[in-house]
Amino acid sequence: MTGETSHLSQGRAVDAYVALGSNLGDREAHLATAIEALRGDPEIRVEAVSRLYETAPVGPPPQGPYLNGVVHLRMRLAPRALLARLLAIERAAGRTRAGPRWGARSLDLDLLFYGSLTLDEPGLCIPHPRLHERAFVLEPLCELAPRLVHPRLGTSIEDLARRVRDPQAVVAFRPHPGAPAPERTDP
Repeated sequence: MTGETSHLSQGRAVDAYVALGSNLGDREAHLATAIEALRGDPEIRVEAVSRLYETAPVGPPPQGPYLNGVVHLRMRLAPRALLARLLAIERAAGRTRAGPRWGARSLDLDLLFYGSLTLDEPGLCIPHPRLHERAFVLEPLCELAPRLVHPRLGTSIEDLARRVRDPQAVVAFRPHPGAPAPERTDP
């Protein structure tokens, strides 16, 4: 464990980034519910929410497209406590961990970054081990934090996003006519 660990013992607020994804049921509603659950947590402050992107699924077929986004949080929770809250929000949205890896899901919340912490423990790896390979994570993350530097790779999110950008696979979401526009909070 490195990076922010000394700040945890001092109770200093930490910035974290969480990826949001859904490809089952009312995808927008699942993401909106997750954001509201985070906003409703008295120990978490939602700093910004990216726009949503429609993306091709990664995993076994058949699956429908995902809606993906990223939320920037600020809190004093320890990484495991934050992870526990993310998992509880997933369960409340009907997410189960049964089934194939990378299968379809109602809600997926992945902890991408927790300050500059690097951590490798069973069930929790920070930064997320595959975020640098995934355009569907990097595009919305770049919208919120382009100059954030990946603590393991020493490269900015903007540079990582540029390397994997695929405008045909990660498309800004356009809701159906009459549907409310996806929420966006500028940093």
